[in-house]
This record gives sequence, C-alpha cells and structure tokens, in this order.
Amino acid sequence: MFGSIRAFVFYFVYVLTVGIWGAVVLLVGWALPYRARFAFGVGVWSRFAILWLRLTCGVSGRITGVENIPDRPCIVFSRHESSWETLVLQSVFKPQATLIKRELLRIPLFGWSYAMMKPIAIDRSSPRAALKKLISVGRKRLADGIWVVLFPEGTRMQPGEFRSFQAGGAALAAASGAPVIVVAHNAGTFWPPHRLRKYPGVIEMRISPPIATEGRSSKEINRDAYAVMTRMMDELAEAEGKASEIL
Repeated sequence: MFGSIRAFVFYFVYVLTVGIWGAVVLLVGWALPYRARFAFGVGVWSRFAILWLRLTCGVSGRITGVENIPDRPCIVFSRHESSWETLVLQSVFKPQATLIKRELLRIPLFGWSYAMMKPIAIDRSSPRAALKKLISVGRKRLADGIWVVLFPEGTRMQPGEFRSFQAGGAALAAASGAPVIVVAHNAGTFWPPHRLRKYPGVIEMRISPPIATEGRSSKEINRDAYAVMTRMMDELAEAEGKASEIL
C-alpha cells in the first residue's frame, strides 16, 4: 500500500512538471541553438525526473560500459521495459534523435516542445514510408553529429520476454555505416511496464562496445545486435539472481 502511495506521488509531480517544463521550453527553446536547446529542454527535466524517482520510490541506477561509447555519434539499440531508460538514455547519449510515433508530437505542451528536439517521428500505420523516413532523416541526424536512439523490439517488453528485432534500425545502420551500440538493462524489474507501483532497488544498465556495420547487410547487423542483447540480458538476470540469493 505504501509503495503505491509513493508511486502516486511520483506520477503526480512527474505529469505536472511535463506540462510546466514543456511550456517553459516552448517559450525559450526557439532562441537557443540546437545543442543548448536539447541540454536545457531534455537534459534538465530528465535529470530531475530521475532524481524524483529515487527520492519518492527508492529506484536508482548504475551504468557500466560508459567507456565503450565512442566520440562519434552511433545508432543505439536499447532494451525497452519502462520509462526509466528513456530518461537515462537522454542523459548518456546527447544530443539524440529518438524514433517515436508521430502521435506523441500532438500532445499539448509536451509534444509541441519535444518537436523542437528533432526526433524522428514516424507513422506506424505505413511501415514502408516509416522505414524510408527513418533512413533518410536518421542519416541526416548522424551527419549532423546527433545520436539516433531506438527500441528495436518495437514495444515495451516484460522482464525475461524477447522479441525479434525490427528491420528499421539495422537498415539505417547498413545505409549509413554508423556503428551500433546495444544497451541492456533490467528496469522492468523495478519499474514494471503498465503498472503503477515501483519497487525500490538499483537498476543495472550495460552498454556494449560498438558493432561495426560498414559494408554489412541489415540482416547481419540485426543478428549480431540481437545476440549481444540476449547475452547481456542473460548476464543481468544471472547477476540479479545471485544478488537475491545473497540478500
């Protein structure tokens, strides 16, 4: 019961600040160059939300593999289990263009302000057009020094659940030659998808070394990225089990 109350307090302020901060970004964001706009509009609020989650629900995080991040922007294939990783990724890989469904940009204040951050908004009802847009806009973002972040499984997954990777991210990697970085984590254990309650603990996030994509097919890239993702997720599950036994 107490855990649900803490989660309610978290969400109340979380949703309230989305609207307030969205309005602030709309007012001042247009006057800032893109990188400063991203740092102000996305970076500040994301760090606040992460801190607020730790204070209210006792959920924190630990990242390993930061040394694997190269200087050049890459394409990030991340596991998607909660909203936690969407917040943290924006602080780790910056500035970034996130692949999102275009309906999100229609949300008052939040969507309008987020449109200023150069996301890649696609229409999921038209897969072929969405793939073309991801490749064309994604290549431009990478050329401009902007990371491209996407969730290759296409939706939030339950802990322990896996789904084959969609073709879009690998197609962009094959077309651009940009390396792929795989991000695995166990956020769904502490911030379960589609549930109110949060469980106190430390989320583990791991970042892989870059996967070379130059001259390779999208199928080869997806195969290797999927293998890295499943291996890292298995390692996280094994480590989590050992930690539980110690406790």
